[in-house]
Amino acid sequence: MSAQPESQRRGGEAAALEEQIEELQLRVVQAEERRRALIHIMGDLNESNQRLGDQRKAMLHILKDSHRSNLKLEDSRKAMIHIMGDLRSTTQEMERREQELRDKQEQLVQAGKLATLGELTTGVAHELNNPLNNIGLYVGNVIDRIHMGELTAQGALEDLDKAMEQVRKATEIISHLRTFGRAAPVTFEPVDVDEVIERALSLMHEQLRLRAIDVDLDLFPDELVVHGNPIQLEQVFINLLTNARDALDEVAQERKRIRIASSLEGDRIRIVFADTGPGIPAAIAKRVFDPFFTTKEVGTGTGLGLSITYSIVKEHGGEIALSPTPGGGATFTVEVPVSGHDAATELFR
Repeated sequence: MSAQPESQRRGGEAAALEEQIEELQLRVVQAEERRRALIHIMGDLNESNQRLGDQRKAMLHILKDSHRSNLKLEDSRKAMIHIMGDLRSTTQEMERREQELRDKQEQLVQAGKLATLGELTTGVAHELNNPLNNIGLYVGNVIDRIHMGELTAQGALEDLDKAMEQVRKATEIISHLRTFGRAAPVTFEPVDVDEVIERALSLMHEQLRLRAIDVDLDLFPDELVVHGNPIQLEQVFINLLTNARDALDEVAQERKRIRIASSLEGDRIRIVFADTGPGIPAAIAKRVFDPFFTTKEVGTGTGLGLSITYSIVKEHGGEIALSPTPGGGATFTVEVPVSGHDAATELFR
């Protein structure tokens, strides 16, 4: 009986020992799993640290690149400031030279006007001589009647009124010359082209008459208004008249003729000066608007007339062209925009 309980006791102890062993083995397995998990975590942590290290290095590299970029940007900014300074200086220099060029052009135009006035002196002197002679005649009549005791108030008034009319004519001629020759700032205003043509003819009339040159005037019936400078336009027309006059020097008297016509072509005003002279050869025609180019003998022409004419027409937003006159001669055609047209308004704004 005593042997059986002992056996049972030992069996119970063995079972308990096996449970402890199994529990210990489970704990060992769990500890191993935790160890492996910890190793895995440590590996991940190490990789993260490496990535962080790489990112730090990349960030340092980016910062260095950014610093270099900032230095380059600063250098570029300084270079841009320097370029802007140079550009400003260049712009100021260009503006200064443009102003000098405008001043020289105005001086050239003024020189051309004075040269034209010099050529017109003989004809103008003759035109002034007529009213002066008439004034002397009327005043002389009054003096003679006083001496003869035949002077009446009515007769004196009539002669003196006639004398004053001649004074007004002489004054108009002198005023016209002074206005044409005056050096004044160039201003643009509405100008009646036909009125300017007639004023130019009034200055040239005596010279054309003395050379027996007939003028055919075919002006547009309605008002032709251009936005321009009346004195400069008058200089253009006088230059073209002078050119035509000189072209007719060697032409037979019955063929000496200048035709002047104005017309409206859409939004452009066209003015034509055509002579019946010998014409201009094609090889020379290409150069007639060049400064100082002339076919005249030395001392008889400056070669500036047509060049100045070309410059003035361009300043008015226009064009000038040379073509043969049908039947012989040369035709100069000037086209300028009508006042109020969009192109003219934009040009002189």
